[in-house]
Amino acid sequence: MKDLLYSEIEDDLRAGVRALLDDKCPWTGVLAGTEKDQPFDAALWGALTGMGVTALPVPEEDGGAGASWRETAVVMEELGRAVAPVPFLGSAVLATAALLACGARVDGLAVLAVPLSTAPGAFAPSVRAEDGALTGEVTSVEGGLAAQVLLVPAGDGLYAVDAADAVRTPVTSLDMTRRLADVAFTAAPARRIGDASAVEAALAAGAAMLASEQLGLAERCLETTIAYLKTRYQFGRPVGSYQALKHRLADLWAAVTQARAVARYAAACLADSDPDTPVAIAVAQAHCSAVAVRAAEECVQMHGGIGFTWEHPAHLYLKRAKAGALALGTPDRHRAALARLAGLPPA
Repeated sequence: MKDLLYSEIEDDLRAGVRALLDDKCPWTGVLAGTEKDQPFDAALWGALTGMGVTALPVPEEDGGAGASWRETAVVMEELGRAVAPVPFLGSAVLATAALLACGARVDGLAVLAVPLSTAPGAFAPSVRAEDGALTGEVTSVEGGLAAQVLLVPAGDGLYAVDAADAVRTPVTSLDMTRRLADVAFTAAPARRIGDASAVEAALAAGAAMLASEQLGLAERCLETTIAYLKTRYQFGRPVGSYQALKHRLADLWAAVTQARAVARYAAACLADSDPDTPVAIAVAQAHCSAVAVRAAEECVQMHGGIGFTWEHPAHLYLKRAKAGALALGTPDRHRAALARLAGLPPA
């Protein structure tokens, strides 16, 4: 039986990361950043790196914190709450998991070059390797514009490529806080660092950690909505006193509580290399994606007219939630994976 409660260390980590984000990543700054031609918030990334949270599951002898995916999940929750514009998912999660799986190291901000929509078990390489060079294209890479090193699956291998040797084209994305790029290689020099099987381990870790990000986003939307409904008056009464809204908030609170349980279980299974990890990830993604979208939609709607304006952060959360529901496999794909794992016949 896994302990899903947050440990004292995790609580301290959360407090530190939240304080950092409150200081360096207020929503006003995030909103302003969406209008700038910058791939990510470099200052915030530097602060997170200096804090040591971008290498939590990396062993200490390799320069990491020697923690686990449970602690990484706590950071993902806080980044989701802040819709932080940093390539944490593509670098600190996907790339780190791939490097850990093949026992390799690289210098610089590394990003795993796979389409962000790729679900665990559904990856097919689109790049070929010939004589130590890579040729091909990978679409919609998370953090592709920020990367200094690209980890590229080709054939049966995983290769490290200097990002300067690739052509990176920005992609217009619904989520303006998570920039994507198409990455093309033409006989780009590459160094083989492991087998392509490491990609599956990375995608599984990414799906599990994304569920925690979606949890944090949903919690923030719920908290923000409740706070607004307590102070917004209509017909002489707080809007939150109306029964219909109370029922909707109660239902959302229950859904978020369930999301916390499944996201925590997925992170715990991943940290322990539990045989139940594939099932836990499928359940977490199938549930948390939908809850994040629902929480963001309720946030927009219950804020009334102001919730639909550019000047309010609600749209940032809705866009992150909607884009996240397509990342690393849709809820339907994860439900189908869960059915296969459970031995259920196809519909």
